[in-house]
Amino acid sequence: MSYPQTVIAKFGGTSVADYDAMNRSADVVLADENVRVVVLSASAGITNLLVALASGLEATERFVKLDAIRKIQYDIVERLANPQIIREEVERLLENITTLAEAASLATSTALTDELVSHGELMSTLLFVEILRERKIDAQWFDIRKIMRTNDRFGRAEPDVATLAELANQQLQPRLAQSLVITQGFIGSEAKGRTTTLGRGGSDYTAALLGEALHASRVDIWTDVPGIYTTDPRVVPAAKRIDKIAFEEAAEMATFGAKVLHPATLMPAVRSDIPVFVGSSKDPKAGGTLVCNKTENPPLFRALALRRKQTLVTLNSLSMLHSHGFLAEVFNILAQHNVSVDLITTSEVSIALTLDTTGSTSNSDSPLTTSLLTELSSLCRVEVEENLALIAIIGNKLSQACGVGKEVFGVLDPFNIRMICYGASSYNLCFLVPGDDAEKVVQKLHHNLFE
Repeated sequence: MSYPQTVIAKFGGTSVADYDAMNRSADVVLADENVRVVVLSASAGITNLLVALASGLEATERFVKLDAIRKIQYDIVERLANPQIIREEVERLLENITTLAEAASLATSTALTDELVSHGELMSTLLFVEILRERKIDAQWFDIRKIMRTNDRFGRAEPDVATLAELANQQLQPRLAQSLVITQGFIGSEAKGRTTTLGRGGSDYTAALLGEALHASRVDIWTDVPGIYTTDPRVVPAAKRIDKIAFEEAAEMATFGAKVLHPATLMPAVRSDIPVFVGSSKDPKAGGTLVCNKTENPPLFRALALRRKQTLVTLNSLSMLHSHGFLAEVFNILAQHNVSVDLITTSEVSIALTLDTTGSTSNSDSPLTTSLLTELSSLCRVEVEENLALIAIIGNKLSQACGVGKEVFGVLDPFNIRMICYGASSYNLCFLVPGDDAEKVVQKLHHNLFE
């Protein structure tokens, strides 16, 4: 039996950061009777501490991180009316973390990292269930690993969608009629039962996957911002909220650096035509943004996205001139080093490209390894430029509209534009500028296109 009005509500780390934040999130859940499944991230700050422990720390540093984790979680426990009920469970998980952190100090592994990091979500969901029970709400804790089957690519595991749908219908669907189900985002398990994680944005992805598996009517993503804006309000205070946006536009925004949604999040929702609502748990009455399959009268210019710390690689070779297979050779080398290309432009004797670093566990993970540069240098002259910023103009039918170039670049006279990509997609126009100019360029463009 499916519930046509089932809503999946996901809360990010800041929404479950402490006792007060958890209570505000509980208010949001209880305000909508259609919410049947709640997906939680770890409390803000916990995941970073667990990742640090997984890297293998000396005893002194380990104790500092463990104390920080203990403090964040016990600050919530101590404010419960009956803390003894949950204290034992939290203590057991903290003991697990201690044991795993000791193991990591001897030898690290991706499997151990996932096992350790998963404890953040396990703790936040246990605490949230207790907060709901204190309000006399029938809520039950559910271990998502029972149904979220993934491959064993630890750190960035991919779910088996068919198995998830089957197991969700067997194990999760019957519970929805009985009570509110609280479960974890970001984590899963592989065939041997070992814990995996879904990579960055994994909790949003979990919510969308559950929405698809349970035929939900909507997925709500609650964060610390009331919706998606025409650009980052911290860069441009005059940025306006977008009340309704199409999946393609939101995915383009996320791909090019907008922090609100992760591109992978949208895929299950797009496949199943499930609208996604983005709002703020701090201020639910402020409204938000509805992401859906189509919007009426989509504007030519929708938003600006900014992605910093971009690297531009230019490959020069006279042997490129009128020759076959040079590009194939370059891409073959990149493929062997597991590097995917983000943007590319070519001339008679050179190729300029930026490298895609999305999904890597750390922003400092440069795909430009010494061995990759050595191999490329044997083929052609390689130039590398760092500290660039990618600015993407997201819109509709941009490649079919007249005057776009003038409207965009006409106001950017004072700035050096290093590379332009336009025409491959009707949803975006991208260009690179020096990193130090990025904010000024975004402010100037936003003023011209949206204000």
